[in-house]
Amino acid sequence: MLRIPVYMNGSMLLLAALVTVVYGNWVRSELDLPAPLGYLVGLGFVVCLLGSVLLHELGHALTARRYQIGVRGITLELLGGWTEMDRDAPTPRIDALVSLAGPAVSLLLGGIATAVSMALPDRTLSGQVAFQLAASNLLVAVFNVLPGLPLDGGRALRAGLWALIKDRNRATEVAAWSGRGIAFLCVVIVIWLYRLELVTLFGLAFVLLVVFTLWQGAGQSIRLARMTRRFPLVDLAALARPLLTVPAGTPLGEAQRRRSEDLRPNVVLGVTDSAGNLTALVDPVAAERVPVDRRPWVAVDSVSRSRDAVPALPLGLSGEQVVRALQARPAGQYVVTAGEEVVGVLRVGDVANVLEPRRPRKPAR
Repeated sequence: MLRIPVYMNGSMLLLAALVTVVYGNWVRSELDLPAPLGYLVGLGFVVCLLGSVLLHELGHALTARRYQIGVRGITLELLGGWTEMDRDAPTPRIDALVSLAGPAVSLLLGGIATAVSMALPDRTLSGQVAFQLAASNLLVAVFNVLPGLPLDGGRALRAGLWALIKDRNRATEVAAWSGRGIAFLCVVIVIWLYRLELVTLFGLAFVLLVVFTLWQGAGQSIRLARMTRRFPLVDLAALARPLLTVPAGTPLGEAQRRRSEDLRPNVVLGVTDSAGNLTALVDPVAAERVPVDRRPWVAVDSVSRSRDAVPALPLGLSGEQVVRALQARPAGQYVVTAGEEVVGVLRVGDVANVLEPRRPRKPAR
């Protein structure tokens, strides 16, 4: 659609089946319809809902494209959908416009459906479907503009804070904690309504599922903001592990002995051809699987990965560029190059330790 890939999460099928049954049974009782027709109406309502969610996400996607932000795809899942973009908005203003475009579409759809439902006779099938579409779209629009991440209103709040304090990561953290506050408040309200018997057990369970998703999304935003703040600490030259090469055919035991005698820390073993060119990197996991008594008889080539299969990162990349490159081409390790020369090997775990340093464990008493 508009050259934007659209994906459907398997969880969406579960929700579709549930809504088809629940709404189909409700329509049957309200309008005295036979069971097959009631479920058919329920299925039609699900299709309209999916279309509404898709249009909501297209609002985000097309606005992003308007400002030269690439869109990788739209995913529809259990509790709505999300749009994946290839980079963040460059300014607070664009961030706010992209964020609010989705709720604006939902509000427009809700307004149109409201006008249609008011024009149709009461207690008719078409009138009921129009009313439900109006209510669902208006509810989505209102809920999404609540000021907390990962909701669209939270992104708009982040944009405003970003413009005010000039720190996007700090603004993201504040908006994410606001999202967690909204999630907690929703739990309190829905439990109170349930105790007053104004919400059914199904409604309680559904809202709690939505709140759990909101809480998790806010937590991911906090984690991402903290990681992004540490991007400048990703120094490719400092993180690249030194490389020790051995000729092809060298026994694994001998290669490991030479590495143990090398005084440099975290040395990575490589394999060279007869001309001294790097042809492969030893896979440490595969090497450790070889029994110790077999290592003098196993060539290092047999536990190595071809140099051509290992992605390369040139020296001089900024921390953010390194992280984006790792996201674009996921791998366990990368060769670090200076021109045509390989100067070291980057392990993805070393980057992860910089972005999310592990807290030292407290000694046992």
